Amino acid sequence: MAAQALPQVRGTLQRDRRLDSLTWLRVGGPCDLFFQPADLEDLQAFLRALDPAVQVFPMGVGSNLIVRDGGLRAAVIRMGRGFNHISIEGTRVTAGVAALDAHVARKAADAGVDLTFLRTIPGAIGGAVRMNAGCYGSYVADHFVSARAVTRAGDLVTLTAEDLNFRYRQSDLPEGWVLVEATFEGAAGDPAALHARMEEQLAKRDATQPTKERTAGSTFRNPAGFSSTGRADDVHDLKAWKVIDDAGMRGARIGGAQMSEMHSNFMVNTGGATAADLENLGELVRKKVFQNSGITLDWEIMRVGDPAPE
Repeated sequence: MAAQALPQVRGTLQRDRRLDSLTWLRVGGPCDLFFQPADLEDLQAFLRALDPAVQVFPMGVGSNLIVRDGGLRAAVIRMGRGFNHISIEGTRVTAGVAALDAHVARKAADAGVDLTFLRTIPGAIGGAVRMNAGCYGSYVADHFVSARAVTRAGDLVTLTAEDLNFRYRQSDLPEGWVLVEATFEGAAGDPAALHARMEEQLAKRDATQPTKERTAGSTFRNPAGFSSTGRADDVHDLKAWKVIDDAGMRGARIGGAQMSEMHSNFMVNTGGATAADLENLGELVRKKVFQNSGITLDWEIMRVGDPAPE
């Protein structure tokens, strides 16, 4: 893309920005363009002006993402300060896609609204909606009211749950569309009780998951999940960590990548891991699990970009 063809923006626009410092696993090569919009209007103008042939990749805080070592041939749009608003009316909470899940849960609890399931989910609201994130038996699909997104042509549209077609750890969003905010409905509750519940959840998480290490949350989806409705009413007991353990892969390593000894469905960058180390380890785990149990694990971590050149 020629320098003179770059759209005029009020936010930050860079070429060849490395993405490793922006992902929780600290891996990833450069993207062609890196854009941090100042606000909604800046985002819309950028998408309207961008060459339609250029792929768009929206990015949050990189909590559930591996960018391959060769980087990403796309315009990466990182949603930041202009998209982290939170507002509450009654039992409805509207949050910008850059608002952290934990922050939304706390603000909702302050107002007596129960969105406590978000408290221990790593990342921001945009990723939570895209991945239909969930914890402790509640999922985004159970609380979702609507979302707003900017299309590849720069138009602002409203999306329903039907539009997004929520499924276990999945939703549908047209290519190049960028979520900007979402509205949720929570049950009314006592603020003190809601905060106490979240403290219990945090203690349980910290006791069972490697929260002090460099991870991206759960590596694989549980082998069985949602019913056809996409809601949390048909979740079975078979867990990814159990089939990984049964295949003898707890603690397995490739280079600087390791399946956590504490929780075997968490992949850890122990220091110096490449994206290839992490992805190769994940594929080895999938292979061993299939050989042992006939179960095919599906990645929960999103993997994008090109491998490093030979």
